[in-house]
Amino acid sequence: MNVVKATRQFEQWLGHRTDLVNKDLRLKHINMKAAVFPFLRATFYRWAQVWPMLCPELAQGPQVLAVGDLHVENFGTWRDAEGRLIWGVNDFDEAHPMAYANDLVRLAVSAHLASEAGSLPLKQNDICDSILEGYREALRAGGLPFVLGENNEWLRQIAESELRDPVHFWAKIDALPAVKEGVPVTAIDAIEHLMPARDLPYRLARRVAGLGSLGHARYVAIADWHGGRIAREAKALVSSACYWAKDHHGPSEILYQTIVSRAVRCLDPFVQARGRWIVRRLSPHCSRIELAALRAPGKELRLLRAMGWETANIHLGTNTARKPILSHMQKQKGKWLHGATEEMLKAVREDWKTWRKEGYA
Repeated sequence: MNVVKATRQFEQWLGHRTDLVNKDLRLKHINMKAAVFPFLRATFYRWAQVWPMLCPELAQGPQVLAVGDLHVENFGTWRDAEGRLIWGVNDFDEAHPMAYANDLVRLAVSAHLASEAGSLPLKQNDICDSILEGYREALRAGGLPFVLGENNEWLRQIAESELRDPVHFWAKIDALPAVKEGVPVTAIDAIEHLMPARDLPYRLARRVAGLGSLGHARYVAIADWHGGRIAREAKALVSSACYWAKDHHGPSEILYQTIVSRAVRCLDPFVQARGRWIVRRLSPHCSRIELAALRAPGKELRLLRAMGWETANIHLGTNTARKPILSHMQKQKGKWLHGATEEMLKAVREDWKTWRKEGYA
């Protein structure tokens, strides 16, 4: 089955589980043709299908509750219950039990593609080593969240770009098109549950964002509260594409809340899974960091090491996995992550070529 047929079958499966926004889905198909990096971000379902076939030994390695769709743009910032700015993985739509190596290989593949596109000026030989170094050290240390205060000033400087300036952020939010009808009651209930006060007037808008979840409904409530703007977003959730890749016909779980609750993490109190919706606060510093906004001159490898460490923070949520993972990594041949990354890079590039030639919009 090639990627075009796989996409058609996956979207049929997806359409039975949520109300797809066809206009957004067509945009996703166009973005998939634009470049190989957005293609990778948009096609985790295909990754879940080919990963066990191309890297069978690693796919049978120690299992964790994994991010699944991990990549270099799946990191952002939020405020914890103490008001501190935290950095880490910020999207768990595809959380699923998988071999720990899945997240490491996918992260490395994305870094290679970002490097080739000029978004991260890195030497490819250093990418895997930096990710693996951070991951291994975090496992041995038992993990530690990234609080962007006195101990991580370098990372705070990277995270606080001009594109996350409040004026720029709210101008973008205000430009979102209003939606007046057809919003599910469950989405409205989920949003209002996260508001700071009952019966607070708000404007409801539709938001187009992401790539993997492009086509899922997103609604944003925008309000004025105590002299400033606030926003809450509800995004439609479905169970991981891993269920589709396995041709699973039984019950399926959405594990978003489970993975964030178990990880070594400073939780965002404004991220909640409510039924089939994930609800969150949107603000200048509570959002994903895009590569276009990433400025890390001379610190790119340090950033990749931090991404490897944060991946371990997530995997440590599976409390029985630490020793088996360290033992498994010790038994691997040198450059094992490089080899698996090259294998998956080849597959992604071939799929992208096929999609550019035969894919639809």
